[in-house]
Amino acid sequence: MAPTPRRSRRAAGALVAAATAALTVALPTLSNAQPAAHAERTVSAAPVRYEAESATVSQGATESNHAGFSGTGFVNYTNVAGGYVEFTVNAPAAGSATLALGFANGTTGNRPLDISVNGTVASANLAFQPTGAWTTWSTVTTTVTLKAGANTVRATASAAEGGPNLDFIDVTPADNQAGTDYEAESGTISQGAVESNHAGYFGTGFVNFQAVTGAYVEFTVDSAQAANAKLDFRYANGSTASRPLDITVNGTSAADDLAFPVTGAWTTWKTATVNAALKAGSNKIRATTSAGDGPNLDRLTVTASGPADTEKPTPPSNLRKDKEPTASTVSLAWDASTDNVKVTGYDIYQHGQLMKQVDGSTLAATVEGLNPETSYDWTVFARDAAANVSAASNAVTIATQPAPPDNEPPSVPGSLRSTGKTATSVDLAWNASTDNVKVTGYEIYRDGAAAGTADSTTTTIAGLKANTAYKFKVRAFDLKGNKSDFSTEITVTTGGSQPGGVPDPGAVSTLAGGVDVAWGLGFLPDGSGIYTERNTFNVYRLTKEGTKTLIGKVPNAVGTGGEGGLLGVEISPGFNTDHYLYFTHTAAEGNRIVRMKYENNALSDYKILLQGMEKSRFHNGGRLRFGPDGKLYASMGDAQSGSRAQDKNSLNGKILRINPDGTIPSDNPFGNAVWSLGHRNPQGLDFDSQGRLWQAEFGNSNMDEVNLIQKGGNYGWPNCEGTSGSCSGYIAPKKTWPTSSASPSGLTIINDYVFVATTVGQRVYRLRIDAGSNLVEQKTYFQGTYDRLRTVEVDHDGDIWLTTSTDKDGTAGNDRILLIDIVYSGGNPQPGDFKLTSGAFNDNATIPAKYTCAGDGTAGQDPSPPLAWGAGSSGAKSYAIVFADVANSGNKLHWAIWDIPAAKLSLPEGLGSGYDVPGQDGAKQKAMGSGANSQKFFGPCPGGSTHPYTFTLYAVNSATVPGLTSGSSMAQIETAVKNASTANVKLRGNSNAGT
Repeated sequence: MAPTPRRSRRAAGALVAAATAALTVALPTLSNAQPAAHAERTVSAAPVRYEAESATVSQGATESNHAGFSGTGFVNYTNVAGGYVEFTVNAPAAGSATLALGFANGTTGNRPLDISVNGTVASANLAFQPTGAWTTWSTVTTTVTLKAGANTVRATASAAEGGPNLDFIDVTPADNQAGTDYEAESGTISQGAVESNHAGYFGTGFVNFQAVTGAYVEFTVDSAQAANAKLDFRYANGSTASRPLDITVNGTSAADDLAFPVTGAWTTWKTATVNAALKAGSNKIRATTSAGDGPNLDRLTVTASGPADTEKPTPPSNLRKDKEPTASTVSLAWDASTDNVKVTGYDIYQHGQLMKQVDGSTLAATVEGLNPETSYDWTVFARDAAANVSAASNAVTIATQPAPPDNEPPSVPGSLRSTGKTATSVDLAWNASTDNVKVTGYEIYRDGAAAGTADSTTTTIAGLKANTAYKFKVRAFDLKGNKSDFSTEITVTTGGSQPGGVPDPGAVSTLAGGVDVAWGLGFLPDGSGIYTERNTFNVYRLTKEGTKTLIGKVPNAVGTGGEGGLLGVEISPGFNTDHYLYFTHTAAEGNRIVRMKYENNALSDYKILLQGMEKSRFHNGGRLRFGPDGKLYASMGDAQSGSRAQDKNSLNGKILRINPDGTIPSDNPFGNAVWSLGHRNPQGLDFDSQGRLWQAEFGNSNMDEVNLIQKGGNYGWPNCEGTSGSCSGYIAPKKTWPTSSASPSGLTIINDYVFVATTVGQRVYRLRIDAGSNLVEQKTYFQGTYDRLRTVEVDHDGDIWLTTSTDKDGTAGNDRILLIDIVYSGGNPQPGDFKLTSGAFNDNATIPAKYTCAGDGTAGQDPSPPLAWGAGSSGAKSYAIVFADVANSGNKLHWAIWDIPAAKLSLPEGLGSGYDVPGQDGAKQKAMGSGANSQKFFGPCPGGSTHPYTFTLYAVNSATVPGLTSGSSMAQIETAVKNASTANVKLRGNSNAGT
C-alpha cells in the first residue's frame, strides 16, 4: 500500500506565491434527525499541499540539488514514458477541485504529464513548458473531480523524455459549496419552546428561549470525516440589546458570548457566524444563553470552510510535581503546548489510563482517588478543537504518601466453602470480612502455601491434579497490609478425569525465564513457539522443552516509552512453503504491519505491507490473527485520539483486514483496510468454531470489553465506552469488566471457551460462548499469582502458553513464559457439543491394547477404536481426524481420515482397508508405512506407560479437503486439513503397547 502523503508544516508566508490550488476536502455529508433544506453558500477554501517526495514514485528519484523547492526535495522523473508520482489525498465530500502542480523544467521542450484521479484520466498531456532553469519554479493548474474519502491522484510522464522536476501539488476545493440546514425546532431544546407567531422563519417554527441563563438548543450533525466548517445561526432579535449565546462543539467552546445583535423586529431575520472544527462521526453543536435571555433561533446552516485541521499541538513540556502528594492525590504542572489554531485541552494519563481532563488554559491539575504508598507513571497530552492530540510530554513517576496509621486487621473471613470442582480446579467462596477502613483483598492458601489473591469473595484455584485432596484457607488484608487470622481450613478433593470438551487449566510450569515483555506469540508447524519482545525488538524461537533461540530483530522498530515497539506476530498458514512471519511494530512515522522470512534460523526480507497508522505512547493495538478466510486481521489502537476511531478513512481505532501480500480485499466494507470501527485500544483476536472473530479491548476509565466483531460494525468509541455513554446505534460488547479488574490484552479460544489474559487484573478469565452468542459461566484463574499477564495462546497440543508482563518496573528480563497443561475434562458437556470421545477409553486414559501393535504383535494394520463427536456450532461441511504420536512435544503422524460427510458423527470400530474407506460414504484415509500399512489405521507402537497420543477432530469448511490424492504424504494431508478447518478438538490417550 502506498504511504499516505504528509502535509507540509510551514508558515503561510512560505507558500510559493504562484501555488493557488489544493485538494478538495469538502465538508462530508451532514445530516440531522429530520430532513432539512439545502442552501448555497460561498466559501473561500484554503489549499492543502502534498509534497512529491512524500508520495509514491515509480521511475523517478527524490533529489534536492536545485534550489527553490518546497518541503525537503522534489522528484526527478526518469527519462522514459510511464514514470509517475502518485498522491493519496482524503476528501471529506465529493466535489470539484483545482490542482496546482509546482514544477521546474530547465530543458527547451515541453514535458507533458497525464493527470489521473482514481484511475481515470482527468487531463491528458497537460503541458509543462520550459521555465528557463532548473532553479526556476512555476505552477500548472487543472480542475478535477474528487470522491469523498481517499483519492489517488497520479501524474504520469507521457513523453519519452520523462516529466519535469515535480515539487508538490496544491489542491483547493471549489467555492460555492452547499451548506446543510438544521431546523432549531428539530434539535434538543432545554428551557425553550417552539413557536411560530413571527413570520419569516424556515421549517415549522423557531425556538423562543426562556429568559434564563443556561437555556440551549443542541443540534446533532454527522460528519463522515474531520473537517472545518462555518456555522451560520439564523435568528431574530426584536429587543433593544444583543442577546449573546455560547457556542460549543462536542463540549468544547467555539465562541463565548457570540453576539446576536438587534434585528429591529421579531420578523426580521439575520445570521450570526462562527467557525468550528467537526470530528468524524456525530457532533453535538449547542447554542446556550449566556446573559439571561436569547434571540429567537430559527436554524443552523453548516458549510464547508476548508480542509480539516490535521496539525497536532506540540507536546506539553516540563511535566513536574506541583504540590506535595498526599495518600490519595498527586498534583501535576506542565508548560503550555502550542498549536496552529488553539490548544483546547490537556489529558492526564497514568500509564495509559486517562485520569483527568482540563481545558487549554489550565496548566496544573490534581488527580484524586489514588491508592496510598503507590508509584504512578504520569504523562500529559495536549489536544485542539479538531481532536488532534500531541505526542506525549516527558514522563514523571510520583508516589503517593502512606496512608494514616492503621494497626487494626480486618475480621476473619467466614464460612469458607467449595462451590464446585473439576479434575484440575476448585471453586471457593466465603463471607466478606470487615475493616475499620477498607478490606483491600483476600489471600488464598493451598496446603499451607500462598496460591493467589482475590478482590471479591469467590475464586477458582486451578492447576490441580485429578482425584487429589487439597486443604484451603483464606485471610483478608487492608491497605496498610494488616492481615486477618485465617479462616477455618477446609479439604476439597478434585474430580476425576472425564471425556469432554471443557478446557480446564491444569499444572503450570515455566518454559522460559529472563524474558522482557514477551508480547506476540505464535506457533510454527513443528509446535515450537515464536515470540516477540516489545522493548528489545528481538524475536525468539522457543520449544516446548524450553530451548530458547534468538532468531533476529525486526528492523525499523522503535519504542514509545509505553505501549509501542515490537508487538504482534503471526505465522503464515502456508509457512511450510513460504516461511513467512508477520509482525506489527511501531516505526518512526507510525505503526506498521510487515512481513519477513524465517529460514535457516534467521529473519530476512523485511517488507512493509501496511502503514499510515498513527502511533502514540499508548493505544497502539498490535495483535495479528489469520482468519479462516485466509485474510490477516489486525487490531489497531486510536493512538490516543478518539476521533480517529469514527473516521472510516483513518486506520486507527479499528480492526483491520488485509490480504497476506498487503493488498486490500475486494469485499472489505469501506474500500480500505478497515473491517470494523469505533475501537479505543483493541488487543486480543481469535476465531470461534463458526469462524467468527472475537476481540478484547482496553477501556478508558470505566469498562473493558470483549466484542464479537461484525463486518463494517461500529463499536461506539469515543461516544460509548462499554455500555456507558451515548451507546444507541452502536454494537454492544458481549462482556465488560471494570478497568481495575481487567485491561484485557490477550485472547484465545479453545472449543468455544474464550480465555482472556489481563494486565491490571493480573488474572485469566474463561467464558463459554453459548448458543445465543453470549459469554457465560465466567471463571477467574491465577489472580495475583504471576503478576501482570500479557498474552495467552493455545498451542498445537491444546495447551496454553501464558506470558507475564511486569512492564512497569523498568527492570529488563524479569518476565516468564508459562505452560499451562489444559485438561479436557470436568464439567458436563451437553449432547451435541463439539467434542471427540471414544467408547473404548476416556480422555487421557490408556488406549486398549487391541487398538495397538500389541494386539497382534505387528506394527500396522491395526483395528481402529470407535470414535464419536458432536457438531456443536462448528458449521462443519465435513470432518477429518488425525492420529499422532506427540511424545516429547513431537508430532509423528500415524493415520488420518478425511472427507467424512457432515451428517456422520461417528466411526465404527475396525475400519476397513483402502484409500477409499469401505462403507464410509466417500471418506479417505492414509497411514504411515508403505503398502497395505498405508491404507489402514496404524495404531500406537511402540508405547510406554505414559507415551502420549492424540486423536484430533477437525471441522472442515468444505465437503472435501482440496489438493489431496492417494500419493499425498502424511504431512501434506495434515497441513491441508488444518488449512481447511475452522475448529478442532482433541481426544488424548496413552499407550503401553510394545511388540
